[in-house]
Amino acid sequence: IGFNLNEANFFKANLFGANLFGADLSGADLSGADLSGADLSGADLIEANLIGASLIEANLSEANLLRADLSKADLSKADLSEANLDGANLSEAKLNSVNITNEQLSQAKSLKGAIMPDGTIHE
Repeated sequence: IGFNLNEANFFKANLFGANLFGADLSGADLSGADLSGADLSGADLIEANLIGASLIEANLSEANLLRADLSKADLSKADLSEANLDGANLSEAKLNSVNITNEQLSQAKSLKGAIMPDGTIHE
């Protein structure tokens, strides 16, 4: 339904507040990108590279983050309700005040060093 941007290169791009609702970003390089406040609801982010991306207050509800790399990403206050995190790498990610369930967190490949929604650091 959205844009087809699979495998696109958005390395360190400024996508602050972008409307990417339902976009196909599978395999895209979004490492270091600023996606703060962006609408990525329903987006396909399968195997996307989001290393170090800023996703503060981003809407990722119902997004497919299957095997996505979100290591060192800042997801503070992001909405991950009903997002698929199966196999996602959330190591060292900031998950402060994120809308997410424990079931979703249990699907992640790694949470090592992540700052959890309650402020604790995952071992």
